[in-house]
Amino acid sequence: MKTLQDFDFKNKKALIRVDFNVPLDEHFNVADATRIEAAKPTIDKILADGGSVILMSHLGRPKGKEDQYSMCHILKTASDILGKEVLFSSDCIGDVAQTAAKNLQPGQILLLENLRFYKEEEAGDVAFAKELASLGDIYVNDAFGTAHRAHASTTIIAQFFPEHKCFGALLAKEIESLNRVLKNSEKPVTAVLGGSKVSTKITVIENILDKVDHMIIGGGMTFTFVKALGGKIGDSICEDDKQELALEILRLAKEKGVQIHIPVDVVAANDFSNEAQTQIVDVREIPEGWQGLDAGPKSLENFKAVILASKTILWNGPLGVFEMPTFANGTISLGNFIAEATANGAFSLVGGGDSVAAVKQFGLESKMSYVSTGGGAMLEMLEGRILPGVAAILD
Repeated sequence: MKTLQDFDFKNKKALIRVDFNVPLDEHFNVADATRIEAAKPTIDKILADGGSVILMSHLGRPKGKEDQYSMCHILKTASDILGKEVLFSSDCIGDVAQTAAKNLQPGQILLLENLRFYKEEEAGDVAFAKELASLGDIYVNDAFGTAHRAHASTTIIAQFFPEHKCFGALLAKEIESLNRVLKNSEKPVTAVLGGSKVSTKITVIENILDKVDHMIIGGGMTFTFVKALGGKIGDSICEDDKQELALEILRLAKEKGVQIHIPVDVVAANDFSNEAQTQIVDVREIPEGWQGLDAGPKSLENFKAVILASKTILWNGPLGVFEMPTFANGTISLGNFIAEATANGAFSLVGGGDSVAAVKQFGLESKMSYVSTGGGAMLEMLEGRILPGVAAILD
């Protein structure tokens, strides 16, 4: 696996695929700069070597060239974070980009305009990738969030750098962290899978059953399992057509010696609202007209014991509707258990949009071993797939 350490970037132009697809507010200011901050170590290393940096990214889902999706909106934030002025090319290919790249001096940073202003980017067009490739000497992929897409700048471009391509610091760390869970884990290994649907997690569950000792199932998925086992779930969310699948997962887990932990009690509400009436009920006895919206106190005690005995922990998905304070306790408590286990020496990996949002919201991010930057990409790796953007560098 080639990384930044395998190259000396002195007097070289590094063409880096970053993931600067950041949220902007109504005034086009960057609302969350996490992804820009995550790219800094890669950029710093190249500049410290005496190289220059050409950054390429997409922003949003533009239909053609739309000013609201211009990369120029993130220039100031990027300059502030990187500690030096970031130059801008108003196009990512053609004469404008060629001239800007040619004039780039060692120590300078150039940001190209939005790659997705061209439909060729998402189409994985070879000619477009070749044009991008002509701008730099070494290709660095540091965009984990898009590594599961075979786009021109994430995958196709790598073929034009047969000997001069590598992973950036962020992407290398993502792969290493996932491998620590999937391949080189210290036992016992616990996976916590939350969220609303079994159907979106089925491939992940199937792939990691061979790699874990415990699996905690929470969130809305709980009720498909509980109903399949004959429980009464009231008005709780449920995928009726996935009950057989839930039973099959339980059977497989038993066969493989994996202990599955499902909530035994829940915080039930008479309405999907923060102001709803609530009661704590047995997960198998939720009254009609009520729905389970968070894990209950007994469940949390059970989960705490499992988490604190674990040496490797994967967390993907919340235990309840944490966006509403009334139903956030389960997710916050779980985060605190994982933080405690991590402080005691366990390796914890958090990934998937909602879990990442939760650890950030509740100030737990710094207490985890690693918080992944890529939702879809991480899920695909957990499903056992080889990501096109990763394969292109390894090829």
